[in-house]
Amino acid sequence: MSTRSILITGATGFLGKALVPRLAEAGHRLRFFGRSAPTGDLLSLGEFVQGDVADRPAVRRALEGVDVLYHLAGRVSFDGKDGPAMYRVHVEGTRGLLEEVRARGGLRRIILASTSGTTAVSRTEAVATEDARAPIEVVGHWPYYLSKIYEEKLALEFCRKHALPLVVLNPSLLLGPGDDRLSSTWTVMKFLQRDIPAMPRGGISFVDVRDAAEVFLAALDRGEVQGKHLFGVNMTMAEFFQRLERISGVPAPVLRLPPKLNKLGAQLLERWADLRGQEPALEPASVDIGDHWFWLDARKAERELGFVARDPQETLQDTALDLIRRMPETQWPGTKGRLAALRRG
Repeated sequence: MSTRSILITGATGFLGKALVPRLAEAGHRLRFFGRSAPTGDLLSLGEFVQGDVADRPAVRRALEGVDVLYHLAGRVSFDGKDGPAMYRVHVEGTRGLLEEVRARGGLRRIILASTSGTTAVSRTEAVATEDARAPIEVVGHWPYYLSKIYEEKLALEFCRKHALPLVVLNPSLLLGPGDDRLSSTWTVMKFLQRDIPAMPRGGISFVDVRDAAEVFLAALDRGEVQGKHLFGVNMTMAEFFQRLERISGVPAPVLRLPPKLNKLGAQLLERWADLRGQEPALEPASVDIGDHWFWLDARKAERELGFVARDPQETLQDTALDLIRRMPETQWPGTKGRLAALRRG
């Protein structure tokens, strides 16, 4: 693999922190672009250009002299009020970034971090491939997935029109250690805090962030240009939580409710929390998501990018251990002896 000069947006995120050390170890020259500078070891691995994707002059400065762009920057929220902000970041920001890439020219590859939720979401048990139609009617009330669908569609159409070498990567839910912002591992944290009252009826797909980083590294030279690549491990929500129970000693939810009643209960709890001036333990959108199926077919990513998923038990144990280590002991739920042993490693 030849040495590249690489610009990375979103380098301080969960995926970015897993990917950047791998790129540096491979000998690539790195530049980070964002509103705040990386800290600690990350900053020592490359140079930093401060700016926002909406700041065209800053984008131009960041693109000078690079031949690969990793666009990882994004915002995750399932609060409807955050929809406009996510549209600005994912759609308007990506459009401006690609327009500057086209004007500059010369990039050897553009790698976009999308999500499996642009393709693999269903109300019934189903396994999606990259050819599946965008599930707009299913995710229309979840602004995060909707904005990512629009971002992906924009990027693919723009890059096909202007012959730009775009590779779209669609990881499922990222798990593993290092999610300091709980942007992705919140489901496991909610389980450990016993904030999930009923067992969801759907199916989850997840991928270890360390395995995802290897896929993103491979995309420097591999993958279908102007194509999508789904990857993750499929599991029912019941098996997911039962595995977490065996790891942590925290009981999995036993109660099973019809999806409409499950969502209604979450809405009532949300209103009760609002009346008390508190944050709800679980948002209704999160409950609704758990009653859908996010299963995918990862064979294309296996074939094109060498995706190999580690044992999902390792991923779940490392995720839970990382979260427990950051929790005060007074907040430990479930079997404290089991959690203490897990925390000690």
